[in-house]
Amino acid sequence: MLGFWTTCLNCWGKLTARPRKLPLLAETYEVLSSASADELWSKVMNLADMSWHPLLAKTNVPYGLIPKPGLIFQAVSRLSPIPIKIFVEHVSPGELLSVRVLAIPGLEERVIYRIESTVWGTSVSYSVTLKGWLSPLIWSITQPYAAKVARELALAAEQERFEFPPAKLRQRPSLDWLGGLILMVGLTEILSMASSFSFS
Repeated sequence: MLGFWTTCLNCWGKLTARPRKLPLLAETYEVLSSASADELWSKVMNLADMSWHPLLAKTNVPYGLIPKPGLIFQAVSRLSPIPIKIFVEHVSPGELLSVRVLAIPGLEERVIYRIESTVWGTSVSYSVTLKGWLSPLIWSITQPYAAKVARELALAAEQERFEFPPAKLRQRPSLDWLGGLILMVGLTEILSMASSFSFS
């Protein structure tokens, strides 16, 4: 009986003396884009528009807000309606945006967007690091979506670049057509009056 308790005490001592390492999962996805570094960077920094993002549906960031270190905002994932908090950790203008996702206890997530101009095009990388005892489960769910983030970001920037007519012009009111019609009628009247004067 004494041997049993001694074994239990030895096991307890080993567990308390040596902290257990939490599982760590890390992956980086990279693509080349024909869009410029500035175009891609403006897309990354526009946290108010997450329509292109495979994992995030929307945020509470107002349009025009420039993300800076220390900013905490809420986002809704496409996989769950429960809002999550995201902390902007580091910003290197035109190059890097690092955020920490404050989702649930038992999970630490860090995400880094990196933009770099190369000879072959603009490199877009999306790095995600998961840590905590829940990380294997969360990774098995989110990994297929995380693998698409860099590609979807590049496609969104490229489509916006070649979009015609531009988004700003598409939302012009129909009054422009009416104004053009009035101008044409007016010019026709002026020309007819000028021709009548010339004949008289």
